[in-house]
Amino acid sequence: MIVAFSVTPLGVGEDVGEYVADAVRIVRESGLPNRTDAMFTSIEGEWDEVMDVVRRAVAAVEARAPRVSLVLKADIRPGVTDGLTSKVETVERHLAQ
Repeated sequence: MIVAFSVTPLGVGEDVGEYVADAVRIVRESGLPNRTDAMFTSIEGEWDEVMDVVRRAVAAVEARAPRVSLVLKADIRPGVTDGLTSKVETVERHLAQ
């Protein structure tokens, strides 16, 4: 499964990069395949391990912010691995044509 999620601290002002970095650090330390862009962090793995990482990432932000917003989108497709790479490669292949 691939989960794309965004954790946003609320009530801490406009500059939230420091808080978001706490969440991304948890994801990167998990050892699961992941990517971070300007809007979301995507992580790939089995349901329980991915959701545990998301839970811990939210908790890291929650520890420092009075309120947290979580946006999450999941692609649940049993038997597919390396989706973070293969999905992008498919789009790039079509763009190259």
